[in-house]
Amino acid sequence: MAEDIVVKLTAGFFKTLSHPVRIKILHSLEKGERCVCDIIEELDIEQSNLSQHLGVMKKQGIIDSCKDGQKVIYRIAYPSVLDVVGAAEKTLSEQIGHSQSILKFLK
Repeated sequence: MAEDIVVKLTAGFFKTLSHPVRIKILHSLEKGERCVCDIIEELDIEQSNLSQHLGVMKKQGIIDSCKDGQKVIYRIAYPSVLDVVGAAEKTLSEQIGHSQSILKFLK
């Protein structure tokens, strides 16, 4: 029963990360806290689209926000999420390396 809950929560966590814009947001926030206006400029994305993604990530608890005057500042709530993204990127790099070695064999 508890294992099923953990599996479901883990799947929800990965589902939240499963959009390219959300990965870009994490890479942007990796540099430190940022206001929405900075993220919009860096990602070249419309505010409504960014707000939707930030809302999904905040609901999952991956990012957090606070107000600074009229600005909303976002930060990564749990930096260990960057380890997850880094592990995925490392695995992809290994897969591409493996595919390239197969292609060399076929030539």
